[in-house]
Amino acid sequence: MEKFYLAATSNTPEVDFDFPVRRLLLKGESYPESAAAFYGDILAKTDQFIGELARETVQVSVQLNYFNSSSTKMLFSLFDRLNQAAEEGNTIVLDWHHDIDDETILEFGLELAEDFPSIDFNAQAIES
Repeated sequence: MEKFYLAATSNTPEVDFDFPVRRLLLKGESYPESAAAFYGDILAKTDQFIGELARETVQVSVQLNYFNSSSTKMLFSLFDRLNQAAEEGNTIVLDWHHDIDDETILEFGLELAEDFPSIDFNAQAIES
């Protein structure tokens, strides 16, 4: 499967899903006009990628400074898929980057860790 890349805009994150090396990155801010439209292709590509995994390790890095409530729903859909892949014998490692002073982003990450226990979760504080 080929790499999937979307450059960041003022209201959408950089999406760098390097499927051949099993590295997925979301970075920036996420408050698109239509989160369902923006994340639709991302989720479809992720589904295809997960369908091809066979007991492999996937490194996921999320470095979102801000995301709105509709993006939150889409992120939960993404992590639900990744959690299912982990339950099927793959190793999913999530590095959740958050500003050292941003408790909201950290708490969301900790909620993900609780809701999706099959994902290996690592909180990574970043100095601003």
